[in-house]
Amino acid sequence: MSTKTLEIELITEQDDDRPVYLTGNFNNWLVDDKEFQLKKLDWGKYSIKLPIGKALPNPLEYKYIRGGWENEECDRFGNRRSNRIIKKRSGRVKDYVPKWKINGHTYQAGYLPKPVILDENFEIPQLIKTRRISALLPHDYYTSEKSYPVLYLQDGQNLFDANAPFGTWGVTKKMAILKERGMGDIIVVAIDHAKEERIEEYTPSQQTKLGSGDGKKYVRFLADTLKPYIDKNFRTKRGPEHTGIGGSSMGGLISLYAGKMYPEVYSKWMIFSPSLWVVPTFKFENHIFQYPFERRVYLYAGKKESVNLLRRINTLSNKITIGAKGNPQNTKVTLSVSEDGEHSEYYWGREFCNAIEWLFFNKK
Repeated sequence: MSTKTLEIELITEQDDDRPVYLTGNFNNWLVDDKEFQLKKLDWGKYSIKLPIGKALPNPLEYKYIRGGWENEECDRFGNRRSNRIIKKRSGRVKDYVPKWKINGHTYQAGYLPKPVILDENFEIPQLIKTRRISALLPHDYYTSEKSYPVLYLQDGQNLFDANAPFGTWGVTKKMAILKERGMGDIIVVAIDHAKEERIEEYTPSQQTKLGSGDGKKYVRFLADTLKPYIDKNFRTKRGPEHTGIGGSSMGGLISLYAGKMYPEVYSKWMIFSPSLWVVPTFKFENHIFQYPFERRVYLYAGKKESVNLLRRINTLSNKITIGAKGNPQNTKVTLSVSEDGEHSEYYWGREFCNAIEWLFFNKK
């Protein structure tokens, strides 16, 4: 009687000469087990038949790896991939790997953007304060003559500083990965937060659970002072159809407020885990959505943050959609909810590339 086998076929978009192995609960997660090395059929095509002289656990949990955890499979934007799980005992399974780590790296160093500190003490006349402002320029900015769209992000300390106390989004590496996939032509402007005065600056100037903050002055600074400076000193695409605003938590809330207050400036809103509890009655007047250009709003939250946030962000998505009903063809909203997402820089950084792709490079 013939033994039933489970055949796994692998297609990979990014291939090289390193061998490919299966590792999983069937071999104690060994990383270079010769018994579970896939056979290379062609460039980017591999296969293996299981079991190989032993019974398989059920369910089967596994990953692809190229000789060590520093060379494991990842998603197309370099994020760690969850374990694959299947319950089939025989037949054929087809898998796909878009990208691999190479010695721990998920990006090509030559594509890293160029960080520039505009000023350690950039003046904010609306608040009578100063702030560090940074910009990430595309890797080929100084060797090209192209003009670029611009994304303004809050909480600049947490965007690409590896020593940030609460973690980092890793935006420099994310931009390099985006460039590798043809989507790195964008300038990111990072505005540091005000430390002890962060909450006050990021609170809208209206009735909120925290009182009335300095949000109106802050968003005036972004639109009336900082954006003109960036447009004057860098090769930017200046129109609203090329300009985005974004942030997370309170930074997401103030970015939402900036989009509402200056709908003629920002057509692309990147709103991650916004602190909507601060303004439970956040409203959008219909005129915000009447401008003759397409507006895109990318909303994100993680299921492990809070039930209230998930409820509120769903309500927010509906409010924007309803507010745009008079001109729906010019407003698109995407709500992304991750199963394992928590309220932290890691998860916001993980979502960053998806948001950039949809906001700036997706034509659908």
